[in-house]
Amino acid sequence: MLVDSPPEQRAETAPAPPTRRAIRVLGLFASVALLVLVALASIAIGAKSLPLGDVWHGLFHDSGTYADVVVGDRISRTVLGLLAGAALGLSGAVLQALTRNPLADPGLLGINAGASAAVVTAITYFGVTSLSGYVWFAFAGAAVVGALVWFLGGSRGATPVRLALAGTAISAALYGYLQAVMIMDDAALSKMRFWTVGSLASATGSTITQVAPFFVVGTIVALLLARPLNAVAMGDDTARALGANLNRTRALAMLSATVLCGAATAACGPIVFVGLMVPHVVRSFTGPDLRWILPYATILSPVLLLGADVLGRLIARPAELQVGIVTAIIGGPVFIYLVRRRRTAQL
Repeated sequence: MLVDSPPEQRAETAPAPPTRRAIRVLGLFASVALLVLVALASIAIGAKSLPLGDVWHGLFHDSGTYADVVVGDRISRTVLGLLAGAALGLSGAVLQALTRNPLADPGLLGINAGASAAVVTAITYFGVTSLSGYVWFAFAGAAVVGALVWFLGGSRGATPVRLALAGTAISAALYGYLQAVMIMDDAALSKMRFWTVGSLASATGSTITQVAPFFVVGTIVALLLARPLNAVAMGDDTARALGANLNRTRALAMLSATVLCGAATAACGPIVFVGLMVPHVVRSFTGPDLRWILPYATILSPVLLLGADVLGRLIARPAELQVGIVTAIIGGPVFIYLVRRRRTAQL
């Protein structure tokens, strides 16, 4: 005769269900694996078809052949896509937490506009023609606008609404200046036309070396802000009750977002929607905890950017479609969907 075990014993012997934390950790590993696959696809697939054998040879040998040169260019392009994608996604997640607006992106605070205005100024008035020159002007423009938004937003008394209003006003003014200069200067228009679209095609080892330190510093600061930004996202009163330093957290968040987005924009041009889409999608399965949103956004944003870049090479062969155009085509409908879903949830 079989005797059932008591409930306590059955509970002890039954396998424990996977915890939410374990699932999130496994999700991170899966995201890293997906990122590796997309990075390999970015190296193997281009506007010009190369046999896989030539791609493999180009990865480990540098004999100066045409195929090796093409693979070398693709490696630089892929590395820049990894850095820029992570920077855009991470800065978008930080700004969404800072402004308490899930539809915010780096463009909301005028960072893209500042970089673009600085580049057109460099071309028109200083005669800068090289990408290495654009990088520093673009980064300086992003940094100046970030500081100006922080000042106009109230500095130590800054609030999410003030920061957003200040960024919107500055963006409108700078884009007006940008269009006026480009209309009056044909040379500036022809040189800016490619940069303003947003592309990884001009990636070089020199560009990566110049912007990599900014990516590293901005990423470290942003990841360290996960816990205090969690408190800020709950509202000022709750954040103070939890011991968060609001002024310091907001200042560091602005600094990290400016450094990250400024460096990405300087190297690639203004690429839209990556900083909006990825954090929003990540939040749908991680919840509001920034300790998980920030790492996931750092990993999955390059997946989107590199995937869009590969798609742009495939659909326009033997030419290519710039990644900024592809992300805009993808991001427009996604943004409309997010807005409509948000309105429906509020009804």
